[in-house]
Amino acid sequence: MKMCLTAAAAALSFGAFAQAPAPASKTIKMQSSWPASNTLQEHFKIFAERTEKLTQGSVKIDAMPAGQIVPAFEVLDATHKKVLDGWHSISYYWVGKNPAAALFAAPPGGPFGMDHMDYLGWLYVGGGLQMWREFYQNDLKLNLIVWPAHPSSPQAFGWFKKPLRSVADIKGLKCRQTGLNAEVYAKMGMSVVNMAGGEIVPAAQRGVIDCAEWVGGVEDLRLGLHSVFKYHYTPGMHENNSIGELGFNLEVWKGFTPAQQEAINSAVNDTFITWLTRWQKQNADAIEELINKHGVQIRRTPPDILIASLKAWDEVAAENSAKSPTFKKVYESQRAYASKVVPAKRYMFPPYSFAANYYWPQEAATKPAANKGKSN
Repeated sequence: MKMCLTAAAAALSFGAFAQAPAPASKTIKMQSSWPASNTLQEHFKIFAERTEKLTQGSVKIDAMPAGQIVPAFEVLDATHKKVLDGWHSISYYWVGKNPAAALFAAPPGGPFGMDHMDYLGWLYVGGGLQMWREFYQNDLKLNLIVWPAHPSSPQAFGWFKKPLRSVADIKGLKCRQTGLNAEVYAKMGMSVVNMAGGEIVPAAQRGVIDCAEWVGGVEDLRLGLHSVFKYHYTPGMHENNSIGELGFNLEVWKGFTPAQQEAINSAVNDTFITWLTRWQKQNADAIEELINKHGVQIRRTPPDILIASLKAWDEVAAENSAKSPTFKKVYESQRAYASKVVPAKRYMFPPYSFAANYYWPQEAATKPAANKGKSN
């Protein structure tokens, strides 16, 4: 008799669960800082699609490009004010509020030699994500919650109208750059101009800028930078490990059910990997097209420029650490985490160039560029 009652109770319990109403569907208004054609916007759309699927349609995200509701650089404040429910951007755009914002986009030098996975380790294992959220909520007084998003790096040094041989060749050039990276470029002698990506080509056509840095590969191809510049220098040290951000107004986030919140967490991680693997192939195809179809000369950045970039960043970081306790705390946290994982990884991982050069010697890799002109 006891077993029958137990079974009946279980059946009733299951029946009640099965009949429980699903959460009402809601549409979340989010906007990015990216042009509609940009692959960073594709990351945003993939995130929206994954969220809808994982929440079984109960959370739909309207993933709007830059300018749909507010200008590109106003998405953070608009989300705080609930003009938007969420945003998709990169944290170094907010250095005007506090220079420490740039540290959460993975600053120059890795930071400290870290790659994307190392940096994610600092965020999720080393306490970085909690620092990031506390920085927005406590230091900037914003009613927001944030996650790491698109791993849009390593990024190229930039686009130029003339070839570069050394640091001396970049002094005095007017170059598009943003965030603390603008301070790095300025210390190397450039005259920096802050502007959104969609403004770069018109500005170059009008002679407002002599050079520009955007991302590299497919991003730059879609933006049409090859139409105004013919010399593309890569790599760069200024954004060799950059990671973007997405987030919600905190009240919007609290309005999700626990299951919806967990689905969004999963969508963030899934989209990171899905987009990055696709992006690597897109970049390879774009480099081939830039060289063979558009006659772009892709050249290696002179080593003294890369060293100058790191030295300039060390100066910028020291200056900001002296002025800001928050900057100093985050910067030292990154250094401490890197001091463990970077040396260990160097022992465990063979240099990327070792097997790469065995199968794809550097001479063969640069041969297409040589067809268009000598490369450095």
